[in-house]
Amino acid sequence: MHGLDLADLQARVLAAVRRAGHKILKIYASDFSVYRKGDRSPLTAADTAAHRCLKEALWSLPAQFPILSEEDEAAPYQERRKWSTYWLLDPLDGTKEFINRNGEFTVNVALIHHHEPVLGVVHVPVQDTTYYAATGLGAFKQVGEAAPQAIRVRKPAPEKLVIVGSRSHQTPAFKAYLQKLDGAYELISIGSSLKFCLVAEGRADLYPRLGPTSEWDTAAAQCVVVEAGGYVVDLAGKPLRYNTKDSILNPYFLVYADDSRNFLAYLPEEL
Repeated sequence: MHGLDLADLQARVLAAVRRAGHKILKIYASDFSVYRKGDRSPLTAADTAAHRCLKEALWSLPAQFPILSEEDEAAPYQERRKWSTYWLLDPLDGTKEFINRNGEFTVNVALIHHHEPVLGVVHVPVQDTTYYAATGLGAFKQVGEAAPQAIRVRKPAPEKLVIVGSRSHQTPAFKAYLQKLDGAYELISIGSSLKFCLVAEGRADLYPRLGPTSEWDTAAAQCVVVEAGGYVVDLAGKPLRYNTKDSILNPYFLVYADDSRNFLAYLPEEL
């Protein structure tokens, strides 16, 4: 794609996220400390170790692209807007889940090209499981050393929807959305970008995110969902795009599998 060898980059990123995952697990098994960043969000040594591991790996690649990571101070938009291709990282997505030791945290690495994620890797260290995709190459799930399995979203959606929501960040708007849904549903609460992955592999049908997220929270998993046949759209029904504005916050969005249902119709009026 446009001179990018996505298959080669994907193989290298898969190796890098597994190394980062090993570093995270070592700290996870220890008596680690929790610090607070300027915005009061939590930080641990695992966030920092994974961040350093990934940056080192990406800087060593033959093709050099800028890196935007949650654990770096973001480059000003005047500089970022010139980036046509760059790496977008969340070295440890779900720090609260890490601190609570529930295993629901991930390593997220995406390659953004012309505002779209064209490569995405989501690694789940505790499960030794990796979800990954690249444009035109399909979406896969690999557990340990087993052969990767192709994954697809579930279409059509069943009568009783399986909905995923945040374990730590459910909002009044999310609850209002659920109240407007017609029909029965099952709600799974889970942390980090695992919510996207459940939709991508056909275990869930819908993830309404009606609360704040940052671009590094969603890009890698968005690529996986889209390559698995699903959709990640803002409240106007347009695919999420990256590096288009000064703020790195995303708009609210929906992730779903079956486009024959209008999931935007259930949005609460106050949004």
